[in-house]
Amino acid sequence: MFDEINLTLRPEFSQKFKDGYPLISKESVLDWSEVLHEGALLNLHDAQNNFVAKGYYGVQNKGFGWVLSWDEKEKIDVNYFVKKIKDAIEYRKEFFENEETTAFRVFNGEGDGVGGLSIDYFDGYYLLTWYSLGVYELKSEILQALKQCVEYKGVYQKKRFDAKGKYLDENDDFVCGEKAPEPLIIKENGANFAIYLDDGAMVGVFLDQREVRKTIRDKYAKGKTVLNTFSYTGAFSVFAALGGAKETTSVDLAKRSLPKTREQFSINEINLAKQTIIVEDVFNYFKYAVRKKALFDIVVVDPPSFARSKKHTFSANKDYVKLLKEVIQITNAGGVIVASTNSANFSMMTFRDFVNAAFKELKIKYKIEERFSLPKDFKVLENFKESDYLKVLFIRKVI
Repeated sequence: MFDEINLTLRPEFSQKFKDGYPLISKESVLDWSEVLHEGALLNLHDAQNNFVAKGYYGVQNKGFGWVLSWDEKEKIDVNYFVKKIKDAIEYRKEFFENEETTAFRVFNGEGDGVGGLSIDYFDGYYLLTWYSLGVYELKSEILQALKQCVEYKGVYQKKRFDAKGKYLDENDDFVCGEKAPEPLIIKENGANFAIYLDDGAMVGVFLDQREVRKTIRDKYAKGKTVLNTFSYTGAFSVFAALGGAKETTSVDLAKRSLPKTREQFSINEINLAKQTIIVEDVFNYFKYAVRKKALFDIVVVDPPSFARSKKHTFSANKDYVKLLKEVIQITNAGGVIVASTNSANFSMMTFRDFVNAAFKELKIKYKIEERFSLPKDFKVLENFKESDYLKVLFIRKVI
C-alpha cells in the first residue's frame, strides 16, 4: 500500500462529497502536485482542514479517482475489501440461488463502494475488470479478499485502463484456479450462452440486458419477424427465436459476429434455416432496407455510444434521432422498436425526447410500452445517478 496523501477540496465541492458523492474529479481538488503515483490513498479535507472522505488516485475517462470511505479511522486493507465483497454477495444472494441464470454481476464499482472495479460471475468463474491503473495497484488486496469470500473454479481479469479506457491485451487474462472451458456455457433465464473468458475485451454477452432479452422472449416475439441491429453475438435474436419468432435477422459489422451468432443459435438447438445473419455496416443496411421497403414486426437497435466505420461515424448524443427515423421506416405499423443506449451522457428524459423528435419529424404516432434501466445486480449509488447508464424503451408504432 502507498502512503496516504492529504488533499484539500475546493470549497464548492466539499458539501457534495460530504453528501456521499464518490467521483474525485480533477476540478474538485485544489492541488494535485503531491500525488505522484497511481493507487495513492487520498485523505480529502475541506478548507477548514476537516476530514471529508478518503479514496484512491486512479485516472480514467470519468475522473481522477474514487472515494472509498467517509470514515476517517477506516483502513483500506484486505479486511476493508472483504467487507465490501461480502456485502455485495449478500445483496445478490437470490442470483446465486437461481439455477436458471448462472451469469451476473457480483460487484458493480461505486455502486458497491469501490469505483473503477467490477466483478462478474460466470458459473463458478469470476471476472474482475480494472478501469484504472490506480485500482489495479490495489489488486493483491482485492484478490486476497475475493478468495476469502467465495469458492471459485477460476479467476480472470480484464485491464481497461489505457488512456481511453480501452482493453489492454497483455495475454494475462487468466489469474488463478483452473482455466475455463472454451466455450464456457452459462445460462440466462434458461437459455444458453457460449462465452469466452480469455478472448479479448468482451466475453460474448452483455449481462446488463438480461431483463430486456427475457421480455422480448416472453411477451413480444411469438410469430413475429425480428431485426436485431448492432447484434454482436446475436443474444437478442436467440431470445426472440426461443420466444417463437417467425424469423430473425441479425446485422453487425464485425466479421466474427457470423460464427459467434451461429454458435449461440446452435447451443440453444434453434433452427438456423430461419435465422439470417448479415455482416454489414448497420447504417448501410438501414439504407438498403428502406430502399427495398423491408418491414419487420420488431426492430432492436442497441448501438454503441460511439462507433466509427469506413463511411460512418455515430455518436449517440448527436445521431440517435436520425438513427431512429430510419428504424421507424422499416418497422411495421403496430410493430415494436426496442431502442437502447448505454450512453451515460444523457438522461432517460433526454432519451425519450430523442424518441419524440424522431416520430414527430416523420408525423407518426407512438406509445412507449416498457422502459428498463440497469437490473438489480448492477447496483447504482443513490448519490451517483450518472452510473445508471442503461436506457431501454419498448416503443409501439401506432397504426
